[in-house]
Amino acid sequence: MTDEIETKLSAACTRLILDRPFLGALVLRMPMKPADPKWCATIGTDARHFYYNPDYIDSLSLEQTQFALAHEALHCALSHFARREHRNVQRWDIACDLAINPILIKEGMTAVPGALYNIGYEGMMAEEIYPLVKENEEQQPHDQHLYGKEGKSTQRPQQGSKDGNDSQPDQQDSDSEDGSGGSSGDESNEATTGAPEPLSEAEKQQLSIQWRQRLAGAAQQAMQAGKLAGSLRLLVDHLLQPQLPWRMLLARYMTASSRDDYSYMRPSRREGDAIFPSLRSAQTDILVVLDTSGSIKPAEMQEFVSEIDAIKGQVRARITLHACDAALCSEGPWVFEPWEAFELPENLRGGGGTRFTPVFQWAEEQGESPDLLVYFTDAEGKFPAMEPRFPVIWLVKGRGKVPWGQRIQLN
Repeated sequence: MTDEIETKLSAACTRLILDRPFLGALVLRMPMKPADPKWCATIGTDARHFYYNPDYIDSLSLEQTQFALAHEALHCALSHFARREHRNVQRWDIACDLAINPILIKEGMTAVPGALYNIGYEGMMAEEIYPLVKENEEQQPHDQHLYGKEGKSTQRPQQGSKDGNDSQPDQQDSDSEDGSGGSSGDESNEATTGAPEPLSEAEKQQLSIQWRQRLAGAAQQAMQAGKLAGSLRLLVDHLLQPQLPWRMLLARYMTASSRDDYSYMRPSRREGDAIFPSLRSAQTDILVVLDTSGSIKPAEMQEFVSEIDAIKGQVRARITLHACDAALCSEGPWVFEPWEAFELPENLRGGGGTRFTPVFQWAEEQGESPDLLVYFTDAEGKFPAMEPRFPVIWLVKGRGKVPWGQRIQLN
């Protein structure tokens, strides 16, 4: 049966290369190794190899096998092994699967049995899904994430064991003769592979860089072939854009809008006839808008307002604050002079739909353009048809797109 399984995996990989070259190129970066059913009930990855239970692969159709390969490849390409940080292992593993599976299903691929899927998480990253996963969640990923020691405990019921003894996975470290828990890429497939050793922090960082390079290369090949579009194209664009901290970017644009400039006005006679440039500073008027449609949590608003307050003192900014969902909050606007602390009003109201036009209509009615408008939102709503005359920064939570202005990613 070994030859049949290898042929099946090769056929699935070939189909991916022909039909979905982006995913196919990523799969080619994962050497495939058969695994002992005692510790691998289905499939898994340690960001270095693709491990599979031959019996499990045999139970899948060719289309489902393509899904299995692509699923593990995306775990690696998205560096899920390096992004967990302090998060709970089980909840993080579930969040990662809930982030990947909607992408593959939307691409028209056939999910394997037991694949976690929730249409409400479509277009979200694992970090966004994680807070929504309940503690002690009964659901389990269909695969195994073998990045560290903690990952070995998240085992699915044994499918390859006849006696159903659940104590077997604890003995995986003694399954290989040399005790290394792994095997070289040249090893014959006649013997199954032992459980991999956990990744060290240095290995995680190195692999994360390697997979990012592979992601960029695979995307370039697919775009040249004209076969990278839809949700995968959006995902790649998001991952490959510069990942600078939003606070740094916000401070950079707010500082740039400050009207500190040199003046060449003629000096008084007491200063002589020569004209030298002098630095003159003026107050900066900044319009800040909070999206109160319900997608932005109060704690996130408070963090955003605190960051604006920290920056405004450096640029002598006068802040005008608006809150808006489908319409402007009737209690606003709130005005904060440069010497006043910028605080979140207590009487903010919202929760309706999302429209961005009311704020720009209000600014036009005032007759004076702000030096900068900063809009904190999820970018899911109706935008004005025309770009305003003043600069706009969209601080976006989520994956929403903006038609114009400077977009800063919050997550």
